Amino acid sequence: MLSKKKVEEIANQNILISDLSDDELAEFCIIANQMYRDGEPIVSDQDYDFFFLSALTNRLPNHPFLQKLESEHEGFAEEKVKLPERMLSTNKAHSFSEILKWLERITKSAEEINLSPNDVLIKGTAKLDGFAGYDDGVKLYTRGDGNKGSDISRVFERGLGVYNDSERGQGAGEIVVKRSYFETHLSKHFEYPRNFQASLIKEKELDQFAEQAIADKAALFVPFSQLPEWLGGIREFTDNFESIVNELESGVDFDIDGVVFELVYQELKTHMGSNRKFHRWQIAFKENKEKAQVKVMSVTAQVGRTGKITPVAELEPTLLSGATIYRATGHHYGLVKDQGLGSGSVVELIRSGLVIPKINKVLKPAEVDIPTQCPSCGAELFWESDFLMCLNHESCRDQIVGKMAYFYKVLANNDGFGQATIQKLYENGVRQVSDIYALNEGNLMSMGFGEKTSQNLVKQLTRSRQESVEDWRFLAAFGVQRLGMGNCENLLKYYSLEKVFDLSVEDIANIEGFAELTAELIFNGLVSIKSQYETLISGGFELEKTILVSQTIQYDHPFQNKKIVFTGAMSQPRSELQKQAKAHGISVSSSVSSKTDFLIVGENVGQSKLKAAKVNDVVILTEEEYLDKLNKK
Repeated sequence: MLSKKKVEEIANQNILISDLSDDELAEFCIIANQMYRDGEPIVSDQDYDFFFLSALTNRLPNHPFLQKLESEHEGFAEEKVKLPERMLSTNKAHSFSEILKWLERITKSAEEINLSPNDVLIKGTAKLDGFAGYDDGVKLYTRGDGNKGSDISRVFERGLGVYNDSERGQGAGEIVVKRSYFETHLSKHFEYPRNFQASLIKEKELDQFAEQAIADKAALFVPFSQLPEWLGGIREFTDNFESIVNELESGVDFDIDGVVFELVYQELKTHMGSNRKFHRWQIAFKENKEKAQVKVMSVTAQVGRTGKITPVAELEPTLLSGATIYRATGHHYGLVKDQGLGSGSVVELIRSGLVIPKINKVLKPAEVDIPTQCPSCGAELFWESDFLMCLNHESCRDQIVGKMAYFYKVLANNDGFGQATIQKLYENGVRQVSDIYALNEGNLMSMGFGEKTSQNLVKQLTRSRQESVEDWRFLAAFGVQRLGMGNCENLLKYYSLEKVFDLSVEDIANIEGFAELTAELIFNGLVSIKSQYETLISGGFELEKTILVSQTIQYDHPFQNKKIVFTGAMSQPRSELQKQAKAHGISVSSSVSSKTDFLIVGENVGQSKLKAAKVNDVVILTEEEYLDKLNKK
C-alpha cells in the first residue's frame, strides 16, 4: 500500500511513472481519481488522463479499475437514488488518429443500417471540467455510478443559477465556476477550481467564497444543451478538425477538459449503443498545448533498447498544466552539443498532447557535459550522426531489458510484461524473450512474483502464442533497425517470413522503398535475430500470413486497380469477398465517393448508397454480375 508521502512524491513527479510497479501505478490512479472526485485533486485532470491513466492503460489494459465507470464523489449524501437517465463516462481520444478510428467505427455502423456516411452529422461541444449532474426540474443528481446518484438539490436551494438564466430541467450538465472569476477572486484561496466547486455541493454550510460566487452568478449549473456547438458532416469534420477544436475550446468562460463529439442521428446512436462505461457514439478529444521557460539543473543519460543514449534534463521544479515538472527528454546528444543543453541553460518546455514533457528548444545555452561511457554497462560510446551510441548490444543491461519489453509492446496481444516485470526477470538471469517463454509458474514464484501474478503471466504467455497476430507485426517485435511495422509489412509482401532470413542485401535493396543503406541495416539486423527467431517460432505462434505480390491473382478483369464498395447482404461473408477482391488487385473501400468505380450490391440495400453511387457516376453491379466479370477468363 502506498504511503501518503509516496503518493505526494508520485503526484509531484519526484518518482517517475517508469519507476512504479504495475500495482503501484494502479493504486495511485485509484487514489488520484478518488481525490479528484472528492473535490481535492492531487494532480490536474489532464495529468491524470495523459500521464497516469494512459500509462496504466498501456501496461494493464484489462485492469478492473479501467473497466468500471468512474463514480462521482460518494460523500455528498448517504442516500442513493435511481437516475432519471443513465449517465456514463465519455471515452477519450488523445490524437487525431484516434478520432479517425472512431469515425471508422461510425462509418461501419452507418453502413450496417444502410445509412450513407455522407448523411452522418456530428455535434461538438466543449467538455466542461466540473461536477457532472442531472437536473430533472425537481431534483439534481450526481452521476454516481451511472445508474444511481446522490440527491444534491440543495445547491439550487442555496441559490445556484442555471447558465444563460435558462430554466431548470434540461437534463445532464455540470456545476462549474467561471474561469475569469476564479482567477480574479478565488485562485489565492483554492488550488484548483475543482476544490472550490466541491464546496458548493458538500453538505456543510457554504463558506463566504461560495456564497459570493453564487450571488455574482459566477458559480452555475451549465446544461450541456446550452453550450455553444458545432454541427457538420464527417468530411467537414476531418478537414477542419483543428479549427473546430480551437473554436469550441475558446467559446466558453469555464475550465474545460477537451471537446466532446457525438452523433446526432438517433437511429445510428441506438445501433452503436454503449458498453458498461461509455457510449460508443460519443468521444472526448483532449490535448494540451502549454509551454514554459524552465531552467535546467543538470543533464543525465539514459540508454534505450537500440543503444541510443538519450539526454534527460533535470529541471527546476516548474508548474505546467497543474503539475510540477522535474524532468524532460532532451531528444539526443546532438541537440545537447549544438544548442548548449546543460546545467544552467534555459529551455522552452512543452507538453503538446500531454504524453511526456519535451524540450522544444534551448533559449539560453550553457556549458555541456557529453558522456564518454555508457551509464548502464560502462562501454565506450560512439557518435552516429546526432546520436551517441552504446555498441555493447549483447551485454548492456538497459538495452537487453528494453528489447524484451519492446517485443511484448509491439506484439500487443498480451498483458503484464511491461518494463517493471521485464526488469525483475532480468535481475533473475533472464536475457532473451525465448527465455521468458520457457518459464513456468514455479520459476516465476522463485523469482519473487506472487502466486496469482505468476499464474497470470503464464496465461499471458500462452495467449501471446495462441492469439492470432500478423506476421509483419511478429517480425517488427524483434526491433531490428529500419524494420518498423510499415517496412516489415512491405518486406513480407515480396518474401515470406520463412525466407527473409535468406535474403541478400541486394534482394532487400531491390524492393521498392528500401535504399541500399536501409537494406544493409536490415540484413545485419536479420542476421543478429535469426537464432532468437528460430527458437521462438518453434514454440508455436499463430501468425496471419501476408499475401505475397507474386501470389496476387492477375486476371484480365475490369476491376484491376479499381476501387469498389460492397453493400447489402451477400451470399457469403462480406469479409471474405473483400479478402478475395484484394487478392485480385482490387482496392476495397467502405463508403461510396467520387473515387469509387464500382458498387457491388446484395440484398436489402439501403437507398443512401445507391443514391451516392448515382450522384458520383459509380457503376452498380449485383454480386452475381461482379463475380461473373471477376472470374471470366
